[in-house]
Amino acid sequence: MELLLYMLLGAAAGVLAGLFGVGGGIIIVPVLVLSFTAQGVDPAVLTHLAVGTSLATIIFTSINSVLEHHRRGAVRWPIFAWMTLGILLGAGLGSLTAAAIQGPQLQRIIGVFAIAVSLQMALDLKPRASSAVPGRLALGAAGGVIGWASAIFGIGGGSLNVPFLTWRSLPMQQAVATSAACGLPIALASALSFMWLGWDNPQLPSWSLGFVYLPALAGIALTSMFFARFGARLAHRLSPRVLKRLFALLLFSVGLSFLL
Repeated sequence: MELLLYMLLGAAAGVLAGLFGVGGGIIIVPVLVLSFTAQGVDPAVLTHLAVGTSLATIIFTSINSVLEHHRRGAVRWPIFAWMTLGILLGAGLGSLTAAAIQGPQLQRIIGVFAIAVSLQMALDLKPRASSAVPGRLALGAAGGVIGWASAIFGIGGGSLNVPFLTWRSLPMQQAVATSAACGLPIALASALSFMWLGWDNPQLPSWSLGFVYLPALAGIALTSMFFARFGARLAHRLSPRVLKRLFALLLFSVGLSFLL
């Protein structure tokens, strides 16, 4: 039953990753928190385990999502390359920041973030497009900030990357595709950091590799890789307006539950 739950979660996360470029982590973390609570995982490590596991699953989600977007020629690889330089540093610092925050406080921070993202999606708030894509240093700096925040929230950075890239005049499909590509270095750097930070922690459950819970990783990865391609195809065919608002309502409810 537990594996089935993780497989269903992976399917949902994969579709979200391909459709919106959000990496799926924004919904994986809350569901893992609920699942780990039901399993009786120690509250001291529960939230960090959810964040670390979410980041590890995004590695698999991103690979297939990026392949599909690349096949359609939508990824702006030069932008990806310069942002990645900042992402790698920012993701490592973000993991250290998250590890220094106690579990209940980290849950509240994630709850506030989920509500903020839900409002942005529901109201379709977008910054006005700037005149051009920024230079290399600016892209690296933006990548550092996005990598830092993404490691704390356990996400692939899409909810931050897509608004930034559209603000800098990228068409939405290219912004989603490039954001999906940026999710891979975010997930790799952050997941490895969380593994190292949680190594040999006696409060973690069996089958944990640092702050990554392997059964959840396996179940989510099994389905997310397939459904990420499905979501990417939908992104090139459908208007996601209604889906975004439904997703925003779900996010708002989850965020509110973390704060109450």
